[in-house]
Amino acid sequence: MAAKQKTVYVCSECGAETGNWAGKCPSCGAWNTLTEFKTDSSPRRGELSRTRGFQRAKKISELDTSAEIRFTTGISEFDRVLGGGAVVGSLVLVGGAPGIGKSTLLLQMCGHTPADQTLLYVTGEESERQLKLRAMRLGVNQPSVYVLAETGLDRILASMDDLGPQVVIIDSIQTISDESLDSAPGSISQVRECTMRLMRVCKEKGITIFVVGHINKEGSIAGPKVLEHMVDCVLYFEGERSTSFRILRAAKNRFGSTNEIGVFEMAGNGLRCVENPSELLLSGRPENAPGTCVACVMEGSRPILAEVQALVSTTTFNASRRSNGIDYNRAAMLLAVLEKRGGLQVAGCDTYINVIGGLFLEEPAADLATVLAIASSFLDRPLGLDLAAVGEVGLSGEIRSVSNLNQRLAEIVRLGFRRCIVPLHVKDETEAPKGMELISVRNINEAIAAVLR
Repeated sequence: MAAKQKTVYVCSECGAETGNWAGKCPSCGAWNTLTEFKTDSSPRRGELSRTRGFQRAKKISELDTSAEIRFTTGISEFDRVLGGGAVVGSLVLVGGAPGIGKSTLLLQMCGHTPADQTLLYVTGEESERQLKLRAMRLGVNQPSVYVLAETGLDRILASMDDLGPQVVIIDSIQTISDESLDSAPGSISQVRECTMRLMRVCKEKGITIFVVGHINKEGSIAGPKVLEHMVDCVLYFEGERSTSFRILRAAKNRFGSTNEIGVFEMAGNGLRCVENPSELLLSGRPENAPGTCVACVMEGSRPILAEVQALVSTTTFNASRRSNGIDYNRAAMLLAVLEKRGGLQVAGCDTYINVIGGLFLEEPAADLATVLAIASSFLDRPLGLDLAAVGEVGLSGEIRSVSNLNQRLAEIVRLGFRRCIVPLHVKDETEAPKGMELISVRNINEAIAAVLR
């Protein structure tokens, strides 16, 4: 008896399912995100699942925790984002824009494969010859690395059974298809079903699988949102193709922190790890230029110095505030606080804010540096190359304390800065590093007066 098929509609934003199509998702409220998805609704499916053997539940105190074994990828920045290395039997999704360097990163990982570990690289976008040419350019020629140019999921799984690899790379999930489904490769149903079957093999056999996924125009992984819920780690490779710097960021990590970032530089022979991103991001900083200030933000356990630049110019039109590198709403709030509490008439000006190096600053510790950069540009007075600022700005214009201040100050003085503006009430609790002057302020008025007036 042929299996019956049931049609459901899946939201690509939240993964919710509904039996009828609608222009607006009833779960998350997004428009035009419901896509048709066919499932097998045969009653025999449920009967077969009940007749199978089941696994007896175990007490949590009796579970063995030694199964979580990590292995190094051979790339220090990659290991940092993964939480100290990849976990055996985990499914890792690496997303990013086309041409950003996802395949390059994973192919370079193949170059560090130990001789006693078998790695299978499945390419659905390139031929074997094309992959070999790219591997030669990156210097990858390990005998324990196998290549398979295939897009059929059943043949890929059969090859995995035959080879028995410890690590598998799927490049990319949008090109893989399950021939039992009628939909085209890259559709929601194909991406969802293929990832589900790969996850089942990953958990049952303890194989570590890295899956490459492209992102859509909104910046999220192409396919249903439920795809990110199924995998163990979701990594985003960010950066502009016109620049050489790349940032690897974890959006989800079941085995580590999601605050760590990895910084890479794209060179002629592949990606190079940037062990000291602060020094690299501050290189080429202009001397005695108004509208620039350095902030120290924490990315996981690593303090990073970022240069915040601002340009304030008068306009005859309605005020247009633009930002690149910080949240637009937070930039508008800081401009409002600067005008109301700081006395600078920036409402009738165009204000452009930029963070050098492609970083996106989400931490409030960069508020004070942003405010000082705007004030410096408005007053057309430089702050000096030896000054940094750390502090959160409140709606009353007060400067609030931030976490890990001692660690931030140590990084600031290590890179040659001799002055740092900090909140007043933390000066007694913080010991200034040798050779550094701490300028303690209560509010943005005192901060502006201390360095610009």
